[in-house]
This record gives sequence, C-alpha cells and structure tokens, in this order.
Amino acid sequence: MSQQEERSELSEVAREPREEYFDNQPLGIELEEEDPDDEEPIARPWDPNAIRVSTKTFSIRQVLDQIDEGDLELAPDFQRNLVWKSPQKSRLIESIILQIPLPAFYFAEDEDGMYRAVDGLQRLSTIHSFVRGEDFALHGLEYLQPTVGQKFSDLPQAWKRRIFSSQLVVHVIDPSTPTDVKYNIFKRLNTGGSPLNSQEIRHCMSRNRSRAFLSDCAAMLEFEIVVGGALRSRVRMTDREMVLRFCAFRLLGVEVYEEQRYRAMEPFLDEATRRLDDPKIVSDATLEQLRQDFKQAMTISHEVFGEHAFRKWPLKRDNLSPFNRALFESWSVALADLNTRTASRVREQIIERARSSMSADAEYITAITTSTGDARKVRYRFQKAAEIVRESQ
Repeated sequence: MSQQEERSELSEVAREPREEYFDNQPLGIELEEEDPDDEEPIARPWDPNAIRVSTKTFSIRQVLDQIDEGDLELAPDFQRNLVWKSPQKSRLIESIILQIPLPAFYFAEDEDGMYRAVDGLQRLSTIHSFVRGEDFALHGLEYLQPTVGQKFSDLPQAWKRRIFSSQLVVHVIDPSTPTDVKYNIFKRLNTGGSPLNSQEIRHCMSRNRSRAFLSDCAAMLEFEIVVGGALRSRVRMTDREMVLRFCAFRLLGVEVYEEQRYRAMEPFLDEATRRLDDPKIVSDATLEQLRQDFKQAMTISHEVFGEHAFRKWPLKRDNLSPFNRALFESWSVALADLNTRTASRVREQIIERARSSMSADAEYITAITTSTGDARKVRYRFQKAAEIVRESQ
C-alpha cells in the first residue's frame, strides 16, 4: 500500500461514522459502505434442472383457510416487524374490492407439503388481519370513500363474497429446489411495497428451530446491555442477524467463509441457518453450548469495552459511535472463550491495542468500514481481534 493510500484509509478515522436510517429514523447502527470498485462474488453456477417452480391459483378464502389451519406459514413472530403503514393496508383491501389483480405471490413448499410465504407476506398478513382479525378499519381510500371507517364485518355481503372469491396467482418453489437457490430466487423476486431484507427473507424461509434460537438469544439481558439501545427496536431483524453472525463464525469459522462457494456474507449466513435448523448437523447439546457461548461473549464484551463495545473507539475520540456489525462478529467470537477474571485483568491492554488499531492500522480500519464482506477483510479483522486478545494475556 502506498503512503497516499494509507493516508486515505487513515482519514476514515477523522470523520464520524455514518448511521443507517429506516423510515427517516436513525437506527444507531453504522452504515456498511461498499467500495464501488468491488464486485459481488458470483455464486457457484446453478443447475437449471434443479430449479422447479410451478404456478397455481388460490382464492383468498382458500389462502385464509390455509393460514388458519397451519398449512401456510407467515412466520408469526415476524408480524410485529412488518413495515406497511395503515394507508397501504387500506388501499390493498380497496384494490381487492375493486377487483384489481394483485401482483403474484411466491411460496416455498417443504417436504411435508406445507407452504412458507416470503414475497407477498405483508399483503397476506394485511388480508388476514382485515378479514379474520378485523384489526383495522379502512381509511385513506381513493375510490370507495363511503367505506372509510368500516371493518370487514361492516361491508356489504356482496363485497365480502368478492373478497373471498378473488383469485391470487402463486408461484410455488418445489421442495426439491436447493435451499441456497430458494433464497436467491426470493431475493430476486422480492417485490413488495416494503421489500424484505436478507435477514427477514432468511427468517421466513427457515424453520422454527433456528428462529426460536435466534429469538431467545436476541432477548438475552446480556445482549441488550452490551448493544445498548442500538438494536432495541429490533427493526428489520438486525438483532437476530447479529446473533446469527456470531453463531455462523463460531460454528463454521473464517476458513469456511473463505471457501469459493461462500466468500460473501449472505450465502454464509444462509448456510449457518440451514445447519441450525438441522439437529443432525447441530445437535441439541451443541445448540445449548452455542447459547452459553453467546451469553459469555456478550458478558465479556461488556466487561472489556463497556458502552463502547462493538463501536469504533479510536484514540482521541471518546464520543459514542454507532454500532458496527464487523466489530460485533469479530470481537464477540474473539472474547467468547475468556472468563470474567481474565477479562478484568487484561481489560486495559485489550482496550489500548484495539483503539490503537482503530487509529493507526489502515488495513484494519478498512476491514471494519468498507466492503466488510470481502473475504480478505473478514480474515484480517478476525485475526487482529484474536491477536490482540492473545497478546494481552
């Protein structure tokens, strides 16, 4: 690296990290920046014959019955994170009453014949809550103003029948389609009014075993304490993604990340989710040990770094920076095997070395700032954190 390039990288320290925003609100999470010169690695080629998608037509009544009977899963614990606003919900119902065709839905079918909805999840949830739950009244309509303020039970019987008989076009991905292909299909076709992010798609595609595990870990007091208010709102499931990142690197390691079939964060996290869902790969005992490892990592991280845990903290800057994903995954894994007594003894040495790296090590600064999914940068930040912990003891 030339001196000019090094000065450019070190200049990252001079400016405040930028925060992510959602719905015009700061999230307290550092924006992950991408280098425009970096290209996303190409996944291994797919076999077109392995991609099996069929098109079916269901009435809304059939779909509602499937949801009620448990044959169509909407990931219930995901509902509180749906991001549609009330006017969007009302206008969807208005479109159905007006018999305006809705965009296609996408389901994944499992080996037991059960469906999981990903694309169209918000629309299905809205229809179900209006018809079966009557959770909201219509307002903000464009054409059916006399209906404003009415719930489903208030509608004319003819309109109720119209809603029930409306036909939905559904593209169903066959269970024989490889899991990673399913994820990528949904990422390509995720077209809703408020598109789901990768973790939300992963959540909907996964099984209850991994979902329950990630939810339990994200609800740990130790986790809430060390991340402060940054992930408290649980917007867009960032809290569960962080738990999953710890689990992925703890289980698989950087070596697996560097394999040609991964070398990017999303396929790596997809693979970790698949393993967490399969008790033949990750046993109940291993899962429980992983839970204890995560708890210990959160406890020690707070013991060492306090409120600055998983945040940039260069020398000569003591203000609280936004939560940083790259620091979380590398430092949580590096500290997971320390006990409280050792952590207390080496705390000052770790802090000194970590802050020095965040101030003067240009390669480390870029590894936690720009294109953080690059395999070389992942390797470097994990090595650096492990090296600091080892040399501090």
